[in-house]
Amino acid sequence: MEQQISGLIERYIPDWYFPVVNPTDIIEILILTFLIYQIMIWIKNTKAWMLLKGIIVLAVFILIAAIFKMHTILYIARNSLTVMATVAIVVFQPELRRALEKLGEKQFLSSMVPFESGRERVRFCEETRESMIEAAFAMGKVKTGALIVVEQAIRLTEYESTGIQMDCLISSQVLINIFEHNTPLHDGAIIVRGDRIVSATCYLPLSDNMRISKALGTRHRAALGMSEVSDALIIVVSEETGAVSVAQGGFLQRNIDRQELRERLESIQERRVEPNKLAALWKGRRKNEKKTDK
Repeated sequence: MEQQISGLIERYIPDWYFPVVNPTDIIEILILTFLIYQIMIWIKNTKAWMLLKGIIVLAVFILIAAIFKMHTILYIARNSLTVMATVAIVVFQPELRRALEKLGEKQFLSSMVPFESGRERVRFCEETRESMIEAAFAMGKVKTGALIVVEQAIRLTEYESTGIQMDCLISSQVLINIFEHNTPLHDGAIIVRGDRIVSATCYLPLSDNMRISKALGTRHRAALGMSEVSDALIIVVSEETGAVSVAQGGFLQRNIDRQELRERLESIQERRVEPNKLAALWKGRRKNEKKTDK
């Protein structure tokens, strides 16, 4: 029966090709699809979009040269590919670094790595959260500009070093006093790590996104720039309007109220990782080793 079916296929559709699909092929397609999607999102949200358009223009130009057999242009193109690739890496080094950081933020291996699994992490307590909310809207009421960077997984050491080092518990009074006009620490941003202010008067990278509204000033551009190069949540208080805004992931949510700010802070306040079997086995092994040592 099988021979008859194969004979019919070979007789009536001899040119058809039916590939053999293995489970590994399906996994490979899914991985490539995910990577291509992530690359497209990265290209869309960074200066790499301009690079891609430039590459497309060059590709069309080289294609025309190939069609009309312009040998000199083709020779130059072949010998300049390595140089162009090196230049692209140098020019887009910040974007490439951010792309690798985003890849590192994905918790692909957290369920397999036993050392950190099952540990509950609280970035900051409720008192810290409420103090930041109270201070932001108190400063907004009197139109005092402020820039508060709340650190998450990515350490902001390089930006922390641009300011004045601090080690201060957060309270609404401290925040208001820092950003008060004509005080030594009011200019620049503060960086919050956990329940403490670790640095003040910090310089943040400005966003070069051309789609940003012209109504936004340097403070909001700095907040957006910081959100583009890190996973931090940045609270901005406008000195002109007193409006409170939040920047995260390259996006700015303007003129939010207390409840919206509370929800945004709650979304990053705690991070729990469910314990897995491997973690439990590792924990039990270490516990037994300690008992044996005793």
